[in-house]
Amino acid sequence: MRMVKVATLIAVALVAGTPGTATAAPKNYCAELKGVDNGQTCDIQQSDPAYQVKISFPGAYPDLKSVADYVSQTRDGFLNVVDASNPRDMPYELDITATSYTSAVHARSTQSLVLQNYENIGGAHPDTSFKAFNWDQAAGKPITYDSLWRPDADPLTVVYPLVVADLQKQAGQPIAVDPVTGMDAASYRNFAITDDGVIFFFSQGQLLPEAAGATQVAVPRSAIDALLA
Repeated sequence: MRMVKVATLIAVALVAGTPGTATAAPKNYCAELKGVDNGQTCDIQQSDPAYQVKISFPGAYPDLKSVADYVSQTRDGFLNVVDASNPRDMPYELDITATSYTSAVHARSTQSLVLQNYENIGGAHPDTSFKAFNWDQAAGKPITYDSLWRPDADPLTVVYPLVVADLQKQAGQPIAVDPVTGMDAASYRNFAITDDGVIFFFSQGQLLPEAAGATQVAVPRSAIDALLA
């Protein structure tokens, strides 16, 4: 009976993972997207007479699943439009490029990834939009607009006037931003955290008329530091 117990314990130990036991390999999101991993970025290129797709994003972002899910949904949506439209005059185009940001202020190390989407599907003009991802390195979880701020903070009373002033400076003339949209937290969901502050990214037509294109505003940390979580 004792021999049986010893044999059972040895078998359990081997299955549980003694040295040399195989472990599951990390999921290869780039391969699933039919991209090429060059060691630093995942590059995806697809084309035929009706369309062109060029996508590039870093393969080392901590929450790569969320990035891959977004890329997959955006590309599939674009290809569905291509199939439904059958473009002839010129190929439709989808370009997604990425910019990375890091911050290490107040012991809160963060990593941000902003995807810029350029999409031309035969309309009056192409469309440019943003999708941002932010990661708290210490906590090991995403940073959302809500978790960016202290629970008792009212950030838009400070951020909104700064954004309007900066957009006016960029335009070189007075501009009008709908206060309802400007004071809506949903308008500020795409951001990147840096040592100097927070950069907010606004897709085409989000705060300003579409003709103004996509915009971004860097809000200095000195103006919002007391509001940040």
